[in-house]
Amino acid sequence: EPKTKADRDKMSEGLQRLAEEDPTFRCFTNEETGQLIIAGMGELHLEIIIDRLKREFKVEANVGAPQIAYRETITTEADGEGKFIRQSGGRGQYGHACIKLQPNERGKGVEIENKIVGGAIPKEYIPAVIDGVEEAIRGGVYAGYQVIDVKVQVVDGSFHEVDSNELAFKMAGIFALKEAFKKANPILLEPIMKVEVTTPDEYQGDLLGDINRRRGTIIGIENKGGQAILNANVPLAEMFGYATAIRSLSKGRASYSMEPLTFEQVPANIVANILDNTKRPPARS
Repeated sequence: EPKTKADRDKMSEGLQRLAEEDPTFRCFTNEETGQLIIAGMGELHLEIIIDRLKREFKVEANVGAPQIAYRETITTEADGEGKFIRQSGGRGQYGHACIKLQPNERGKGVEIENKIVGGAIPKEYIPAVIDGVEEAIRGGVYAGYQVIDVKVQVVDGSFHEVDSNELAFKMAGIFALKEAFKKANPILLEPIMKVEVTTPDEYQGDLLGDINRRRGTIIGIENKGGQAILNANVPLAEMFGYATAIRSLSKGRASYSMEPLTFEQVPANIVANILDNTKRPPARS
Protein backbone atom coordinates (compact mmCIF):
# COMPACT_ATOMS: atom_id res chain seq x y z
CA GLU A 1 0.00 0.00 0.00
CA PRO A 2 1.54 3.35 -1.04
CA LYS A 3 1.78 5.88 1.81
CA THR A 4 0.83 8.94 -0.31
CA LYS A 5 -0.77 9.73 -3.68
CA ALA A 6 2.66 10.69 -5.02
CA ASP A 7 3.94 7.27 -3.92
CA ARG A 8 1.00 5.62 -5.70
CA ASP A 9 1.99 7.22 -9.02
CA LYS A 10 5.67 6.34 -8.57
CA MET A 11 4.77 2.78 -7.55
CA SER A 12 2.60 2.25 -10.64
CA GLU A 13 5.45 3.39 -12.90
CA GLY A 14 8.01 1.31 -11.00
CA LEU A 15 5.94 -1.89 -11.04
CA GLN A 16 5.22 -1.48 -14.75
CA ARG A 17 8.95 -1.10 -15.51
CA LEU A 18 9.88 -4.09 -13.32
CA ALA A 19 7.18 -6.26 -14.92
CA GLU A 20 8.54 -5.41 -18.39
CA GLU A 21 12.03 -6.51 -17.29
CA ASP A 22 10.94 -9.67 -15.45
CA PRO A 23 8.26 -11.98 -16.96
CA THR A 24 8.04 -14.07 -13.74
CA PHE A 25 6.84 -11.04 -11.74
CA ARG A 26 3.12 -10.13 -11.67
CA CYS A 27 1.08 -7.52 -9.83
CA PHE A 28 -2.69 -7.19 -9.45
CA THR A 29 -5.26 -5.66 -7.11
CA ASN A 30 -7.23 -7.75 -4.61
CA GLU A 31 -10.81 -6.71 -5.36
CA GLU A 32 -12.02 -7.48 -1.83
CA THR A 33 -9.36 -5.60 0.15
CA GLY A 34 -8.18 -3.06 -2.44
CA GLN A 35 -4.58 -4.07 -1.68
CA LEU A 36 -2.01 -4.36 -4.45
CA ILE A 37 -0.58 -7.89 -4.56
CA ILE A 38 2.84 -8.61 -6.06
CA ALA A 39 3.60 -12.19 -7.01
CA GLY A 40 6.97 -13.74 -7.82
CA MET A 41 9.09 -16.86 -7.62
CA GLY A 42 9.73 -16.81 -3.88
CA GLU A 43 10.60 -14.77 -0.82
CA LEU A 44 13.99 -13.54 -2.06
CA HIS A 45 12.53 -12.51 -5.44
CA LEU A 46 9.86 -10.38 -3.74
CA GLU A 47 12.39 -8.83 -1.34
CA ILE A 48 14.53 -7.73 -4.30
CA ILE A 49 11.51 -6.18 -6.05
CA ILE A 50 10.50 -4.27 -2.90
CA ASP A 51 14.10 -3.11 -2.41
CA ARG A 52 14.29 -1.88 -6.01
CA LEU A 53 10.99 -0.01 -5.66
CA LYS A 54 12.35 1.83 -2.63
CA ARG A 55 15.87 2.40 -3.98
CA GLU A 56 15.37 3.08 -7.70
CA PHE A 57 11.89 4.56 -7.73
CA LYS A 58 11.89 6.17 -4.24
CA VAL A 59 8.54 4.57 -3.32
CA GLU A 60 7.47 4.53 0.35
CA ALA A 61 4.90 1.79 0.99
CA ASN A 62 3.50 -0.49 3.69
CA VAL A 63 4.44 -4.10 2.95
CA GLY A 64 2.45 -7.07 4.24
CA ALA A 65 3.86 -10.50 5.04
CA PRO A 66 4.26 -12.88 2.05
CA GLN A 67 1.16 -14.95 1.31
CA ILE A 68 0.98 -18.47 -0.14
CA ALA A 69 -1.08 -19.05 -3.29
CA TYR A 70 -3.09 -22.05 -2.05
CA ARG A 71 -5.69 -23.67 -4.30
CA GLU A 72 -9.05 -25.37 -3.66
CA THR A 73 -10.49 -28.49 -5.25
CA ILE A 74 -12.98 -31.28 -4.51
CA THR A 75 -12.83 -35.03 -3.93
CA THR A 76 -16.39 -36.19 -4.75
CA GLU A 77 -19.26 -35.36 -7.11
CA ALA A 78 -22.11 -33.07 -6.04
CA ASP A 79 -25.11 -31.24 -7.47
CA GLY A 80 -25.80 -27.58 -6.87
CA GLU A 81 -28.84 -25.36 -7.40
CA GLY A 82 -28.79 -21.58 -7.51
CA LYS A 83 -31.81 -19.29 -7.44
CA PHE A 84 -31.78 -15.52 -7.62
CA ILE A 85 -35.32 -14.23 -7.24
CA ARG A 86 -36.16 -10.64 -6.26
CA GLN A 87 -39.58 -8.99 -6.36
CA SER A 88 -40.03 -5.47 -5.03
CA GLY A 89 -42.70 -3.78 -7.13
CA GLY A 90 -42.37 -3.37 -10.89
CA ARG A 91 -39.98 -5.62 -12.75
CA GLY A 92 -38.27 -8.29 -10.63
CA GLN A 93 -35.25 -10.53 -11.06
CA TYR A 94 -35.40 -14.24 -11.79
CA GLY A 95 -32.55 -16.65 -12.48
CA HIS A 96 -32.42 -20.38 -11.69
CA ALA A 97 -29.62 -22.80 -12.61
CA CYS A 98 -28.66 -26.35 -11.65
CA ILE A 99 -25.16 -27.78 -12.09
CA LYS A 100 -23.28 -31.05 -11.67
CA LEU A 101 -19.77 -30.71 -10.20
CA GLN A 102 -17.09 -33.42 -10.54
CA PRO A 103 -13.38 -33.72 -9.70
CA ASN A 104 -11.08 -33.41 -12.71
CA GLU A 105 -7.68 -35.08 -13.12
CA ARG A 106 -4.90 -33.21 -11.29
CA GLY A 107 -3.40 -30.64 -13.63
CA LYS A 108 -6.30 -30.75 -16.13
CA GLY A 109 -7.75 -27.41 -14.96
CA VAL A 110 -11.39 -26.32 -15.04
CA GLU A 111 -13.84 -27.59 -17.68
CA ILE A 112 -17.33 -26.08 -18.00
CA GLU A 113 -19.98 -27.57 -20.30
CA ASN A 114 -23.50 -26.54 -21.23
CA LYS A 115 -25.75 -29.63 -21.04
CA ILE A 116 -29.10 -27.79 -21.16
CA VAL A 117 -31.68 -29.39 -23.46
CA GLY A 118 -35.20 -28.29 -24.31
CA GLY A 119 -34.65 -24.61 -23.48
CA ALA A 120 -34.89 -24.93 -19.68
CA ILE A 121 -32.58 -21.88 -19.71
CA PRO A 122 -32.78 -19.76 -22.90
CA LYS A 123 -29.52 -19.91 -24.82
CA GLU A 124 -28.92 -16.16 -24.49
CA TYR A 125 -28.61 -16.61 -20.69
CA ILE A 126 -26.22 -19.60 -20.74
CA PRO A 127 -23.09 -17.36 -21.00
CA ALA A 128 -24.27 -15.46 -17.91
CA VAL A 129 -24.59 -18.70 -15.91
CA ILE A 130 -21.09 -19.73 -17.02
CA ASP A 131 -19.78 -16.25 -16.08
CA GLY A 132 -21.19 -16.75 -12.59
CA VAL A 133 -19.62 -20.20 -12.26
CA GLU A 134 -16.24 -18.82 -13.41
CA GLU A 135 -16.44 -15.90 -10.96
CA ALA A 136 -17.12 -18.26 -8.04
CA ILE A 137 -14.20 -20.46 -9.18
CA ARG A 138 -11.79 -17.50 -9.29
CA GLY A 139 -12.86 -16.26 -5.85
CA GLY A 140 -12.88 -19.66 -4.15
CA VAL A 141 -15.48 -21.15 -1.83
CA TYR A 142 -13.74 -23.08 0.94
CA ALA A 143 -11.08 -20.56 1.98
CA GLY A 144 -11.11 -17.81 -0.65
CA TYR A 145 -8.45 -19.36 -2.94
CA GLN A 146 -8.86 -20.13 -6.64
CA VAL A 147 -10.52 -23.46 -7.50
CA ILE A 148 -8.64 -25.84 -9.82
CA ASP A 149 -9.20 -29.23 -11.48
CA VAL A 150 -13.00 -29.49 -11.55
CA LYS A 151 -15.61 -30.31 -14.21
CA VAL A 152 -18.85 -28.31 -14.21
CA GLN A 153 -21.94 -29.16 -16.24
CA VAL A 154 -24.90 -26.78 -16.44
CA VAL A 155 -27.77 -29.31 -16.55
CA ASP A 156 -31.08 -27.60 -15.75
CA GLY A 157 -32.84 -24.45 -14.62
CA SER A 158 -35.86 -22.28 -15.28
CA PHE A 159 -36.68 -18.74 -16.37
CA HIS A 160 -39.37 -16.07 -16.19
CA GLU A 161 -40.65 -14.45 -19.40
CA VAL A 162 -40.46 -10.92 -17.91
CA ASP A 163 -38.15 -10.96 -14.90
CA SER A 164 -35.20 -13.02 -16.18
CA ASN A 165 -32.01 -11.18 -17.16
CA GLU A 166 -28.28 -11.78 -17.41
CA LEU A 167 -27.46 -10.52 -13.91
CA ALA A 168 -30.02 -12.86 -12.31
CA PHE A 169 -28.58 -15.88 -14.16
CA LYS A 170 -25.02 -14.89 -13.31
CA MET A 171 -25.96 -14.80 -9.63
CA ALA A 172 -27.70 -18.18 -10.02
CA GLY A 173 -24.46 -19.59 -11.47
CA ILE A 174 -22.45 -18.28 -8.50
CA PHE A 175 -24.90 -19.72 -5.95
CA ALA A 176 -25.10 -23.10 -7.74
CA LEU A 177 -21.31 -23.54 -7.84
CA LYS A 178 -20.92 -22.56 -4.19
CA GLU A 179 -23.65 -24.96 -3.04
CA ALA A 180 -22.20 -27.88 -5.01
CA PHE A 181 -18.63 -27.15 -3.92
CA LYS A 182 -19.49 -27.19 -0.21
CA LYS A 183 -21.10 -30.64 -0.62
CA ALA A 184 -18.23 -32.13 -2.67
CA ASN A 185 -15.74 -32.68 0.20
CA PRO A 186 -13.51 -29.70 -0.61
CA ILE A 187 -9.79 -29.80 0.18
CA LEU A 188 -7.01 -27.23 0.21
CA LEU A 189 -3.91 -27.70 -1.97
CA GLU A 190 -0.51 -26.12 -1.32
CA PRO A 191 2.34 -25.40 -3.74
CA ILE A 192 5.24 -27.85 -3.48
CA MET A 193 8.73 -26.69 -4.48
CA LYS A 194 11.51 -28.77 -6.01
CA VAL A 195 14.53 -27.86 -3.89
CA GLU A 196 18.19 -28.64 -4.61
CA VAL A 197 20.79 -27.99 -1.90
CA THR A 198 24.55 -28.16 -2.47
CA THR A 199 26.59 -28.42 0.72
CA PRO A 200 29.96 -29.64 2.03
CA ASP A 201 29.52 -33.20 3.37
CA GLU A 202 30.05 -32.15 6.98
CA TYR A 203 26.79 -30.15 7.04
CA GLN A 204 24.65 -32.77 5.26
CA GLY A 205 23.08 -34.17 8.44
CA ASP A 206 22.02 -30.77 9.80
CA LEU A 207 20.53 -29.70 6.48
CA LEU A 208 18.63 -32.99 6.07
CA GLY A 209 17.20 -32.55 9.57
CA ASP A 210 16.13 -29.01 8.70
CA ILE A 211 14.38 -30.17 5.50
CA ASN A 212 12.52 -32.85 7.48
CA ARG A 213 11.37 -30.22 10.00
CA ARG A 214 9.98 -28.24 7.07
CA ARG A 215 7.71 -31.17 6.05
CA GLY A 216 10.09 -31.92 3.18
CA THR A 217 10.47 -35.25 1.38
CA ILE A 218 14.04 -36.23 0.46
CA ILE A 219 14.09 -37.49 -3.15
CA GLY A 220 17.81 -38.22 -3.52
CA ILE A 221 21.31 -37.57 -2.17
CA GLU A 222 24.41 -37.47 -4.37
CA ASN A 223 27.94 -37.22 -2.94
CA LYS A 224 30.95 -36.24 -5.02
CA GLY A 225 34.23 -34.44 -4.32
CA GLY A 226 33.39 -33.68 -0.69
CA GLN A 227 30.08 -32.08 -1.67
CA ALA A 228 26.56 -33.41 -1.15
CA ILE A 229 23.67 -32.54 -3.47
CA LEU A 230 20.31 -32.97 -1.72
CA ASN A 231 17.12 -33.11 -3.78
CA ALA A 232 13.84 -32.65 -1.93
CA ASN A 233 10.21 -31.64 -2.38
CA VAL A 234 9.18 -29.05 0.23
CA PRO A 235 5.94 -27.08 0.76
CA LEU A 236 6.47 -23.42 -0.17
CA ALA A 237 4.84 -22.40 3.13
CA GLU A 238 7.81 -23.94 4.97
CA MET A 239 10.49 -22.26 2.84
CA PHE A 240 10.19 -18.75 4.27
CA GLY A 241 13.43 -17.81 5.96
CA TYR A 242 15.31 -20.71 4.35
CA ALA A 243 18.07 -18.53 2.90
CA THR A 244 18.98 -17.37 6.42
CA ALA A 245 18.66 -20.88 7.90
CA ILE A 246 20.90 -22.54 5.32
CA ARG A 247 23.59 -19.88 5.80
CA SER A 248 23.48 -20.37 9.56
CA LEU A 249 23.55 -24.19 9.44
CA SER A 250 26.46 -24.35 6.96
CA LYS A 251 28.46 -21.28 8.07
CA GLY A 252 27.61 -19.72 4.70
CA ARG A 253 29.05 -22.60 2.62
CA ALA A 254 25.84 -24.22 1.30
CA SER A 255 23.62 -22.92 -1.52
CA TYR A 256 20.20 -23.87 -2.82
CA SER A 257 17.79 -23.37 -5.71
CA MET A 258 14.07 -24.02 -5.91
CA GLU A 259 11.32 -24.07 -8.54
CA PRO A 260 7.58 -24.78 -8.50
CA LEU A 261 6.76 -28.48 -8.89
CA THR A 262 3.12 -29.28 -8.16
CA PHE A 263 0.19 -28.86 -5.73
CA GLU A 264 -0.57 -31.38 -2.99
CA GLN A 265 -3.24 -31.67 -0.32
CA VAL A 266 -2.56 -29.68 2.85
CA PRO A 267 -2.38 -31.97 5.92
CA ALA A 268 -5.51 -31.80 8.09
CA ASN A 269 -3.62 -30.53 11.15
CA ILE A 270 -2.47 -27.44 9.20
CA VAL A 271 -5.73 -26.55 7.41
CA ALA A 272 -7.28 -24.91 10.50
CA ASN A 273 -4.35 -22.49 10.83
CA ILE A 274 -4.60 -21.53 7.17
CA LEU A 275 -8.34 -20.90 7.46
CA ASP A 276 -7.69 -18.66 10.49
CA ASN A 277 -4.98 -16.76 8.63
CA THR A 278 -7.09 -16.05 5.54
CA LYS A 279 -8.45 -13.05 7.41
CA ARG A 280 -6.72 -9.91 6.15
CA PRO A 281 -3.25 -9.58 7.73
CA PRO A 282 -2.14 -6.14 8.95
CA ALA A 283 0.37 -4.34 6.76
CA ARG A 284 3.72 -3.52 8.27
CA SER A 285 5.96 -0.56 7.46
